[in-house]
Amino acid sequence: MIIAALILIALFLATWWLSVKLDNYSFVDVTWSLAFAPVAVWLASSGSGWLTRRYAIAALVAAWSLRLGIHLWRRVASHHPKEDVRYAVLREKWQANPPKAFFWFFLAQAVLVWLLMLPVYLIAQQNSPSFHPLEWIGLSLWALALIGEGVADAQLARFKRTNTDPLGICKAGLWRYSRHPNYFFQSLLWWALFLMALPATWGWTAIIAPLAMLHFLLNVTGIPLTEKLSLQKRGDAFRHYQQTTSAFVPWFPKAPRD
Repeated sequence: MIIAALILIALFLATWWLSVKLDNYSFVDVTWSLAFAPVAVWLASSGSGWLTRRYAIAALVAAWSLRLGIHLWRRVASHHPKEDVRYAVLREKWQANPPKAFFWFFLAQAVLVWLLMLPVYLIAQQNSPSFHPLEWIGLSLWALALIGEGVADAQLARFKRTNTDPLGICKAGLWRYSRHPNYFFQSLLWWALFLMALPATWGWTAIIAPLAMLHFLLNVTGIPLTEKLSLQKRGDAFRHYQQTTSAFVPWFPKAPRD
């Protein structure tokens, strides 16, 4: 985990330097997503557990990391030099010294990735030469969440390509049942990892990963900031969407309040 921390610090400091040079802090999203792959491979290759399990966890995390990282790279690159509105808001908030403020923000992202990789470290130390039932459940949940997040991202990307209404809101597919299905499935990925880590020694400590992810999605840079910006841009149209559609867990739409 010490080597993992050094890898993450190097990656995020390099991204911070590049972001300052290009005057676009959106690139942190790409690094955040892609950083999981090399760290997972390192933790799996340096672990002492059953080799098949180590290969499996490295492949699972790397597949998710690369899919999301490539998706976000395309989005950020297509908008550059225009910065993601979330970071424009933070830049305004930290206008006294944006580079310094974002320096600590980027390091905080490195710490979050490090915490989220605790289940992978624990799984890589598990030396039982067969998969535990909880691991099979976790593997199935991971596959479901990976597919769900990919579908949600694809549906939103298709909407953005075809929508001509500046006040338009994506309500296609999964977005009809949740205002943030991509966040929901991203959270589900870490609950799956927690289940896979439970059979390992000290596996229960991996609960910190899904709880940290849930906290950031529900209370920090996920839903609160995204919804605040959507309300500012779309007003009553988004308020109506909030009234009828679940914020996080996909559920059937309800009738709007009078």
